[in-house]
Amino acid sequence: MGKPPLTRLKSPPAISELFSKLTLAQTNDTFCEVGSSFQLPGAEFPKSVISFAIKPAREGDDEKLSSTLSRMMEEDPSFQIERNGTTKQLLVSGLGEIHLTVIRNRMRDKFGIETEVEMPKVSYQETIRGRASGIQGRYKRQSGGRGQFGEVWINLSPLERSAGFEFVNKVVGGSIPRNYIPAVEKGIRESMAQGLIAGYPFVDAQVELYDGKHHPVDSSDMAFQIAGSFAFREAVNESRPVLLEPIMNVTISVPEQFMGDIIGDLNSKRGRIMGVEQAGKRQVIQATVPLAEMFRYSIDLKSITSARGSFTMEFARYEEMPDELAQKVIAEAKSEAEE
Repeated sequence: MGKPPLTRLKSPPAISELFSKLTLAQTNDTFCEVGSSFQLPGAEFPKSVISFAIKPAREGDDEKLSSTLSRMMEEDPSFQIERNGTTKQLLVSGLGEIHLTVIRNRMRDKFGIETEVEMPKVSYQETIRGRASGIQGRYKRQSGGRGQFGEVWINLSPLERSAGFEFVNKVVGGSIPRNYIPAVEKGIRESMAQGLIAGYPFVDAQVELYDGKHHPVDSSDMAFQIAGSFAFREAVNESRPVLLEPIMNVTISVPEQFMGDIIGDLNSKRGRIMGVEQAGKRQVIQATVPLAEMFRYSIDLKSITSARGSFTMEFARYEEMPDELAQKVIAEAKSEAEE
């Protein structure tokens, strides 16, 4: 008997043959039967190591830029975008300068949007070192008809780092009617948000409102709001204000022969070495470094190690900034405000 004819097995169809468009599919999604809860573990992508502030080269392209960046991030999970609430800058982060340049070129060629980039601003904060007691804030305006009047007395004291803000009402005897107390707090909080020495958010302080004066006709929420802001600004000026800067935990992996150069470079960046461990033929350095010194570190590390080093970093805490550097930041902020 002859052998039965061979049956050629068909290869499974390609995804592109099964689906014409996958508009909702994203990287790390799993395709399975309807009703199934099966999911494959997603790929782990490296963390971003460099960031730039980005803006459209042409006016009016802001909305188009945001949608295009979101599209790029969906396609490439190692590319990240973020709106910094303090500096108001739109930040893009990636694996290096080349990575971000390629994405910008794709945005130009595929979506027709030109962009400009610059170094990000640091999200500084403001706080105080000392205390101020018995500070008056008074607002009085009389221009015919009903006027405006409000007067408050406050004490200001620092709190532990990251404690936030506390408003304590200790007014007794009706010197300030209860319905005006929230207006005083509002005026203080608005001043905190705007910053008092360099335009950065004010944090970690307690305000104690203990006395004041009002007028039965001329007092209003607005008057007490302004009086509260006046008192707070005066109290800050008398409480040794200081700038806080973000500090990053940095982990650097390099071949052993580059150890000395890396540690020397970190010292020049105001870094503190927290520990060194050996991992095979490489050394892993743990350090804390101010964020202001780290924006171009991926480029510096590549230069020092001939592209054989790698690093990761994450936010650790805020610390007081050295006075000489803080004065430069304050001067720059005042110059920008004048412009």
